[in-house]
Amino acid sequence: MRTDIFARLDREPEPPKIVAPRMSRHRAALFGGTLAFYLAIVFAVLVTSWLVALDWKVMLFRPYQQWPELHAFLDYYVVLGQRGPTAVMVACWLGWRSWRQHTLRPLLVLGTSLLLLNVTVGAVKLGLGRLGPHYATQIGSAEMFAGGDIFPSGHTANAVVTWGILAYLATTPRARRYLSAVSATVSLGVGLTTVYIGTHWLSDVVLGWAAGLLILLALPWFEPLIARAESWIFDVREQWRARRRAVRQVRAPGVVPQPVLLPQSIAAEGAALAAGPGTPAAHPHPHLATGARARAHHAPTVCPERPQPAQAGQAGPMTGG
Repeated sequence: MRTDIFARLDREPEPPKIVAPRMSRHRAALFGGTLAFYLAIVFAVLVTSWLVALDWKVMLFRPYQQWPELHAFLDYYVVLGQRGPTAVMVACWLGWRSWRQHTLRPLLVLGTSLLLLNVTVGAVKLGLGRLGPHYATQIGSAEMFAGGDIFPSGHTANAVVTWGILAYLATTPRARRYLSAVSATVSLGVGLTTVYIGTHWLSDVVLGWAAGLLILLALPWFEPLIARAESWIFDVREQWRARRRAVRQVRAPGVVPQPVLLPQSIAAEGAALAAGPGTPAAHPHPHLATGARARAHHAPTVCPERPQPAQAGQAGPMTGG
């Protein structure tokens, strides 16, 4: 029976040397290009350009009526872009990696990316206020600033970030290539699924892809902060462990703490005993005087010596007569 397969489930003896990605020139150029593309999509929708006309054509085509046999499957598939279930699944995997490698970096990177996702995508959603296809009021309109919250697509951006984190945290180039292809396929399918079921415009999905990619490209800027947070958490853990060890040593069985008498209490008790039970001694503290009197009251009484009777056969004192 082969056991080398299950050996990888054990903890590594030492934390591996993980090199965090840096913001290289290539990555910075990709970030700048993606940001320009993001702003161009927003501008095209704001001015009601040809992109908005394409949105309406796709919506009026009603893909869910053209291919109704796919609807049941895609209703489940779109969950891969829902924030709650995907975050739990990925967090479980990254939690096991953190335990195995003695590091909190995978979980901290996931938390940072989700925080950036909620802040950036949520702010744009609420700021632009675009209505979805099911709530559109005027054909050909961009439906902006109408109280909606679907631009960009949160499902699409979440799929890009959540599954792209696995590729970002990969430790080998081969694993990074495979996981990048898988995450791109999943996020592409989730975005097109939202267009199929009619919950998002096509431009919402395109902007969601760009928003998720921007977060992944910007993560190297947050690596120093993540490293400091991990170091601080480990320091707090060591302090907590040290306090627990100290408490266990104090509460160990067989160790009885001895009372410590202060110098003034020792002097007060000596003065009280020297003066006798009838003479009160001056004590600097009332509670010390009370304790001394209580101990003097319970002290054993010593009787004065009495003359012993003469024993038989022993001559008594000589008397004249």
